[in-house]
Amino acid sequence: MYKAISNNVQITVMPEFLPYQSDPEEERFFWAYTIEIVNLGHRTVQLMSRHWRITDGRGRLEEVRGPGVVGEQPILAPGGSFRYTSGCPLATPSGIMVGTYRFVDEAGRSFDAEIPAFSLDSPHTARVLN
Repeated sequence: MYKAISNNVQITVMPEFLPYQSDPEEERFFWAYTIEIVNLGHRTVQLMSRHWRITDGRGRLEEVRGPGVVGEQPILAPGGSFRYTSGCPLATPSGIMVGTYRFVDEAGRSFDAEIPAFSLDSPHTARVLN
């Protein structure tokens, strides 16, 4: 589990390798990740967009930007939360994801909340201790 708090928003990520959707011989590896977003502030906020930076095991970077998450732009009252699950395919058995969510508060001010960097590791990854 990975967790970050920024701008009164807590983001927790739980990645999981999905072997039944992966095919190592075809260089196809797939992960699901569940994210919980909690509004720790005193104002209602709405998640407007996302920006992901996904790096595979060969160092190739892909950036993904778009409105909301899983087709929604959730509104979070103070203390409110939103949880969703999405997925990420890679051509390598490991990688890393990190990003930001753009929010707007009830006063119309926008701000970013950091999504913690989290690793995508499959059983097909050689473990190396540094």
